[in-house]
Amino acid sequence: MTFFETMEKGLACKCPKCHEGDLFKPGFLSYDLLKTCPKCGFDYTKNDSADGPAVFLIFILGFLIVPLALLVESLFHPPLWLHGIIWTIVALSLTLGSLKPLKSYIILLQYKHRPGDWNQQ
Repeated sequence: MTFFETMEKGLACKCPKCHEGDLFKPGFLSYDLLKTCPKCGFDYTKNDSADGPAVFLIFILGFLIVPLALLVESLFHPPLWLHGIIWTIVALSLTLGSLKPLKSYIILLQYKHRPGDWNQQ
């Protein structure tokens, strides 16, 4: 599997084994994994992504948002309260929108590179 195929399959939020069944419980803000794949029956309970996706998002979004906030300040000089509103909305929407795909991608990488951790049969 190439890098781009891995990214595509990981960001689709599907089963790391069959790439068809859903990985998460239904709902936009539901970040809980299902217990098994609805298509192939693969056991998701062996997953251990822990806080990895959230930590990656903190670093990635911090690296992107802080320079943008400084650029907006230097170009437009908005009041401090407006900065608070704008960057809170931007940070929350980017975080909530990208947490599921990033978690799915990390789970796929674990499945791909450490298959023994999943106790496959």
